[in-house]
Amino acid sequence: MTGPRIALLGFSIECNRFAPPATEADFRGRCWVEGAALLEDARSPAPAALGEMPGFVQDMDAAGPWRPVPILLAMAEPNGPVEHAVFARMMATWRAGLEAARGALDGVYCVLHGAGLTTDLDDPEGALQGLVREVLGPGVPLVCSHDLHANVSDAMVRDCDGFVGYRTNPHVDMRARGAESAQLLRRIIGGTRTHLALRRLPIVAPTVSMLTAQGPYAEVIDLGQAMQAKDPARILNVSVMGGFAYGDTPFNGMAVIVTATDRGAAESLADTLALAAWERRGRFTARLTPLEDAVRLAKESPVPHIFADVADNPGGGGRGNTMAILEAFHAAGVEGCLVGIIHDPLVAAEAHRLGTGARFTARFNRPQGTLAADDPFSRPFAAEAEVVALSDGQVTGRRGLYAGTAVRLGPTAALRLGGITVVVTTHRHQCADPAFFEHLGLDIGAARAVVVKSRGHFRAGFDEFFPHERVVEVDGPGLTSPILDRFPWTRLPRPVLPIDPDTTWALPPRAAAV
Repeated sequence: MTGPRIALLGFSIECNRFAPPATEADFRGRCWVEGAALLEDARSPAPAALGEMPGFVQDMDAAGPWRPVPILLAMAEPNGPVEHAVFARMMATWRAGLEAARGALDGVYCVLHGAGLTTDLDDPEGALQGLVREVLGPGVPLVCSHDLHANVSDAMVRDCDGFVGYRTNPHVDMRARGAESAQLLRRIIGGTRTHLALRRLPIVAPTVSMLTAQGPYAEVIDLGQAMQAKDPARILNVSVMGGFAYGDTPFNGMAVIVTATDRGAAESLADTLALAAWERRGRFTARLTPLEDAVRLAKESPVPHIFADVADNPGGGGRGNTMAILEAFHAAGVEGCLVGIIHDPLVAAEAHRLGTGARFTARFNRPQGTLAADDPFSRPFAAEAEVVALSDGQVTGRRGLYAGTAVRLGPTAALRLGGITVVVTTHRHQCADPAFFEHLGLDIGAARAVVVKSRGHFRAGFDEFFPHERVVEVDGPGLTSPILDRFPWTRLPRPVLPIDPDTTWALPPRAAAV
């Protein structure tokens, strides 16, 4: 077989500094594929991996003969810092695979999130890219794709030849960015030389301020795409990374990365976009609805609404089990309401043991199970419940983030608590897809209110039911609250907006060309 020989690897997890550590089981329960299994998954109709690797592999397949060298792709749901011993084992696997192929590779593609942590490292993505350079040297092209919530270190830009970030939030362009990475890598393998420019700003934007359909973040991304379209021969990629506040790293901050064939063009465009972001700095704020107002709206509004529990988003490391909204809606007698998804393996197991139609007292966050003694958010709550549906939790996503992706929720139950039906799962996921309700026979279109534990990805899944004006972001407790002064930051560079309102910034001096 002819064609370029390309190594495939990846490490993708968004790490919340304040959440419990992630284990190897968190990766193996989501997506841990090595060798031939990586390619098999990428080419399957419902892969376990999110879209970047499938998009890359399918674009390479369509472009002509190539010789993939699949090593290891490890993905997990957002969590706390990865146990360092687990990451060290991954590094050993990547090293062995790269060393075995050394001298015969034309390029490397790496799927990264960009907001990873380990219990020892602030920058595991930079460490992985450094490993590639250590083993293969500077001459083998490396292209990396990233989530737009990446916290971008200097090493992440220094050690790659092409930086590709998502452009949509909710993330619906992952396959497209994987395909773009394949096209960019082929171009570099063909002889194109790249220059990367990085600008990092002292803006740690609250998660709810980083939508890409409208708002300040969307405006900067759109400006970058418009300017790239005017100069496609020189500007190969423009990525505006919003960052992930809860990573609490020394390099947190909104970042602009431009990949270009000309150093001057890269630096100039990076300057322009950084200034555009800074001009909009006062708009990167969180405006949430108080819980009591959300209760009133759920009871009294003549039209249905979707209520986002943004502070307990499993997609940002939240535990998915805070009870504040459920307890308040239940106490107020809200009717026709769906709530999902609550992560409580003990309640899910009890419902399965009792069977459909059973009535029991559902006791959430029991101390001997999912509740840690020092967890200030996972408060117990108990209510009389009826088991209305059960499933094994094997779901294929239908829309948005999880569209076409195989998701394993584990044994799952729908419980009726008065006028509220709650979906309870064994495995922790954010509620970003209607299929998480629908596979249990629940009718979203008939609900007067829907509560989702998600920060923003639910918008791409549920927008067929709830337009933007019927989305309510509720202020509640949790590990992903967009009210950033509630967290005990230790590594975050200060001063930074919006926490420190007197923060100043100016463009750095241009580095001399080399």
